[in-house]
Amino acid sequence: MSLEPVITYTLFKPGATIAEADGLSIQAIDKKVMSVCVPPLFVKRVKEHLKDTSVKTTAVVGFPFGYSIIEAKVAETVMAIVDGADVIEITANLNALKNADWQYLAKEINTILPIIRSKGRIAGVVLESSILDDKELVACCDMYGAAGVDYIKTASGMLEKEDSVETIRLVRNCLANQVKIKTGGHVHDIKHANELLTAGADYISLDNGILRDSGKLS
Repeated sequence: MSLEPVITYTLFKPGATIAEADGLSIQAIDKKVMSVCVPPLFVKRVKEHLKDTSVKTTAVVGFPFGYSIIEAKVAETVMAIVDGADVIEITANLNALKNADWQYLAKEINTILPIIRSKGRIAGVVLESSILDDKELVACCDMYGAAGVDYIKTASGMLEKEDSVETIRLVRNCLANQVKIKTGGHVHDIKHANELLTAGADYISLDNGILRDSGKLS
């Protein structure tokens, strides 16, 4: 099975350039991947490249660890939509999460999600599963699944961790079928990608469109 229809190309290294965003967009169109996910500064530019194609433009909010206050995330969300993002990935506030402030996290998602829905955009939530214990991860799945997000992303990709089959299985077992799973950690090769999909992942993120140990996807 071709992996391209479930792949998101991401560009999040601190020194990323507009030229790299342009190149990744061209590559995404050529390979017919699902989406390109970039920092807010590049969203408008990438959307211009992708606007007449099937490849979606994905924007991040509160990236990478969700520390922004709710009002700041609201502003980021609105601007991402104005700039043309088709998909909004909200990074859960990890400070609130690790302090079990579920009331704050519920307020955060219940404030931002209606804005995304009102504009007909797709909504994902980014977690950082490598620093969450199973209880925290299950609680996140329960809350965000009930809130009605379209998918949960298992990592920001910034901690240099890989996604594990065990984590994907745990998340899949906690979510209703309509809530999808996107990997966010490093994917080493096509075998690893297929293992994650078999375990229950629906989508795969690739940093700069590259499989870590075996080069480009195809």
